[in-house]
Amino acid sequence: MVTQSESRWAGVHGGAGMPVRSSGCADRAQRARGAGLQQGRGLLVRRKPPLAPGETTQTACARALLRGGVDELSGELLSPGVLAMRVGWCAELVSGITQALLAEHWNSADVAQLASGVDAGGQRLPSQAWMALRRLGWTAGPPQGVRVSDRIVRMAQEQAGRLLRSAQWRAELTAGVLTTWPADASKRTTEEWQQVRAALPDGRHLPSSVIRARTRQIAAYAQATRRLPADVFELEGAPRAARMLLLAACDRQQATLERSDTDPRQVLLRLQLPTRADPRAYADWTWVACPITLPAIVPTSAVLHLPTLCLQGQSVRAEVAFTHAVPQTRRSGHTVALGVDWGLNTLLSAGAARLHPDGRITTLGAGARFHAAGVLAKQHRLRRLSERLHAKTDQYQRLADQDAPHTELSGKHDVLRREIGHVSARRSHLNDALAWAAARWAVDQAIAARASVIYLEDLRSLEATGMGRTLNTRLSQTVRGQIADHIRHLAAQTGIAVVTVPAKNTSRHCPHCLCPLRHRKAPDRPTTPGWAWALCPNPGCSWQGDRDQGAWRRIAARGLAHQTKTVVDRGTGQMTIHNVVDTLEARAVIPPAAAMTSRADRSKTGPTRRRTTRPAPRRRGAPSPARPVGRAGQRPEGHAPTGRDRLPRAAHRHQGVTTISTPTRRRHRPRGAALGAGFHLHAHTTPPRWAPPMPDATTDMGSLS
Repeated sequence: MVTQSESRWAGVHGGAGMPVRSSGCADRAQRARGAGLQQGRGLLVRRKPPLAPGETTQTACARALLRGGVDELSGELLSPGVLAMRVGWCAELVSGITQALLAEHWNSADVAQLASGVDAGGQRLPSQAWMALRRLGWTAGPPQGVRVSDRIVRMAQEQAGRLLRSAQWRAELTAGVLTTWPADASKRTTEEWQQVRAALPDGRHLPSSVIRARTRQIAAYAQATRRLPADVFELEGAPRAARMLLLAACDRQQATLERSDTDPRQVLLRLQLPTRADPRAYADWTWVACPITLPAIVPTSAVLHLPTLCLQGQSVRAEVAFTHAVPQTRRSGHTVALGVDWGLNTLLSAGAARLHPDGRITTLGAGARFHAAGVLAKQHRLRRLSERLHAKTDQYQRLADQDAPHTELSGKHDVLRREIGHVSARRSHLNDALAWAAARWAVDQAIAARASVIYLEDLRSLEATGMGRTLNTRLSQTVRGQIADHIRHLAAQTGIAVVTVPAKNTSRHCPHCLCPLRHRKAPDRPTTPGWAWALCPNPGCSWQGDRDQGAWRRIAARGLAHQTKTVVDRGTGQMTIHNVVDTLEARAVIPPAAAMTSRADRSKTGPTRRRTTRPAPRRRGAPSPARPVGRAGQRPEGHAPTGRDRLPRAAHRHQGVTTISTPTRRRHRPRGAALGAGFHLHAHTTPPRWAPPMPDATTDMGSLS
């Protein structure tokens, strides 16, 4: 009798016993050798995907979950928990070797030699980290009596080499700050800022927040030890090695990856895993076959690479890297651009602008908004909850250290530590969902406007100060960097360039005449100081509007006027405009649109008709049923099921910062927004004005509360 699990595996292995290679794999291998394809890393693929004129490659990563495996020696089906245990044993061996390498070579001389790119004989080091470490003779082994293959040592050397290479930038930054240490560490003078920027590599364009953060770290060390550190290696200890398997450093003797001939989304990962925590011989290592279902975001023509395996609780997550062809972006020559401005509750404000052949810049539509007040309110609530949990945990730790060990305090301390982990995971997931949603919205706005470039203001050096304790904290918690990275990733798939522009005076100057604006609290309160509403004092202009709506106009106009000054960072490949040129900035204005005049005479000829104070009822957009259906009545409910007597409370559209969690007790039914019915119910967006409006099926539904 064949069980359901065995029948599921039979399609991959030909049965529950030893796996057999299908004739399709053999034919594919023969065709690959005949066509000169690469047969490495366990995947018969080309070295790179075929490119058409005007295309380039993009490497991305997709997450997949290993839901089980098969031990090829015994034919045993491995559950997710058993597979995670065996992967954890292998990851512990790799992290132990990595930690030994880091402890031995965590010094300035070794890191500088690795970062120089040449060995002691003057020969160039390989680009792979594990090969570079072997050229330098840096190696380590497993504990005494444990037998591992050379590929396990490769993964450890690859991870250690990446960490050591990344330390070089921090070493140069720390050295530059130490050589120009200011007289007052809390505040540098103008001359001291010039000195520290001159001492740092590419310090002219380095954000000030990075220098201040490193200065505060050194000042804290000096206050604790009463002296300055010698370098970053004394300031920071060796980093901790993560428990993961970098299979990209292996070959076919450790791991292979093959795509199915029938379904491109099905992938078979084969790798060697230990059968015990301390393998004593090579017989304690067996091949395990793990099927992987790729997500839909991976193109069928993409070239797959060996994944990185990470432990996540009692499961194993595979980070599958793939390379595919995307349209090539260009630095200049843009005529339609999308300007994006950052905000707090209104997270993004965006709009399109067009550059005409005569040099004029006009806007396309009135702009749009990504309003995420509900999500940010929940994030703020989780942050306060995390702070209270940390305060309780610290208090329990102090009480336990002062007195004799208490069982009750230890148990409560462990419970709070687990709860802190759960809250941190919720905050991380919420930030990730918010970043992807905002990035997807911004790229969709650019696609709808047929823009070839997205201009973002560079706020890397923004420091939340002077806005009050609550507002400063909320500003510092905004995931602007994560949103910008996601925008670059999504825009590259459609050939849209993403360029950062200087943020100076984008919200301060008028988009029509470049005069300094006067900011007020609201349009109906023109004398109350504030930040939401902007007024132009120039009598010839008199522009007024939302502060963020004026900012995206300035960003788009500045980017189009300075597009010839766009440079590409060689290290990251990101496009940016570093400086603002006065002659080009004078052209970065958007003339006001001509007023629409009506030729019909609209003069008042009689008394105004009296209007009733009672609003007219909404009319039905669809005919009512012939007879009442259930408790819902005759009014159609749109997308809601007709059997439901009322819509869920979480479907209410007007959700503000008072968003609360879904109540569990029936006695307490708070009115207003409620969580638990979907992420997008708490993130409201404005559709683009230049696109035809989508029909709204809920306009005739009346009140949803």
